[in-house]
Amino acid sequence: MKLKTLPRPRQDAGWGGAIATVVGGLVILFGMPMVTGTFGLLQVTVFAALAIFALAQGFIWGFGGILCFGQSAFLGLGGYAYAIGAMNMTDTTGAVALAVIVPMIFAAGLGYFMFYGRISDAYIGVITLTVTIILFNLINSTSGDIYHIGAAPLGGFNGIPSVPPLNIPGNPDDQLDPTGLWYCAMGALILCYILLKWVLATRFGRVVVAIRENETRAQLLGYDPRLFKLLTFVIGAGISGVAGCLYTNWGAFISPTVFSLTMSAQVIIYVLVGGLGTLIGPILGAVAIQYLITLAGGQHVIDPNLMLGIVLVAFVLLVPQGVAPVIRGSVRRLMPSRSVATPAQAEVSQGASQ
Repeated sequence: MKLKTLPRPRQDAGWGGAIATVVGGLVILFGMPMVTGTFGLLQVTVFAALAIFALAQGFIWGFGGILCFGQSAFLGLGGYAYAIGAMNMTDTTGAVALAVIVPMIFAAGLGYFMFYGRISDAYIGVITLTVTIILFNLINSTSGDIYHIGAAPLGGFNGIPSVPPLNIPGNPDDQLDPTGLWYCAMGALILCYILLKWVLATRFGRVVVAIRENETRAQLLGYDPRLFKLLTFVIGAGISGVAGCLYTNWGAFISPTVFSLTMSAQVIIYVLVGGLGTLIGPILGAVAIQYLITLAGGQHVIDPNLMLGIVLVAFVLLVPQGVAPVIRGSVRRLMPSRSVATPAQAEVSQGASQ
């Protein structure tokens, strides 16, 4: 009688792959200013900011099993928190802290009622999508002089222009130029990747993945799925806030469009194209899709939204697992494992086959 081998659960690349990813990121970080000009740096800076946004969605969905259709709510809250804080503070360091804290507090309040209220996964998607629409309509209706927070006018559908850029902490007069902003954005992307990789390697991360795989079994083992889902949701919101801060700095402008359905749908496409259940996948998906959108915006033959829809349908039908898992699987087939069984393993295998 032969014993069936259980399939290994799909997971992100190990520490070897993580080290290679970080090294590659550092090469891009320091090499990009040498090969491109100011305009090119501005383009790749927004790519890095949206990659952080995709990384947050990939974490809570791919590893936490929480399909959030309203992740753009945290992106927008982070962007607006930074803009309002920067216009009311001399030093933007405090505004950066607000960009992270405000989305996390909002996520903690919203997530508490969703997860502790035993709301099903489908309704979580509906609720988060509804919250995004509410925020979009709310901010869109704040035009006029009466709508302001301190020295920052909310601006309604016109948004908040002339947002002060990031400065060196403790030195408000030393503001970042496009090169400095690129270093900040790409550095933040690398740090967020390392942070999430570390979180997933801890006991907390293993429990989160276990809850995604079988929530009932994890609960029977003594873990509270509601608490772990809430903490995962809050971490994803904080990382989205970082992306919102950088996105606002990229254009020195923030408007209600960050809460739009387009942003919510786009980040889901990033994750699907890159690969659900990986960390590098959403990053690759965000960069690839944004690059295609940039190319499509420079021509007048095909509508960019139509092109984005075609790409999504093609990947769902042809490459449903995403780019990163396909590449990883191809590499593993080309470089097969050469592990040698121990004598004990060989004896068990021989006995099982008899």
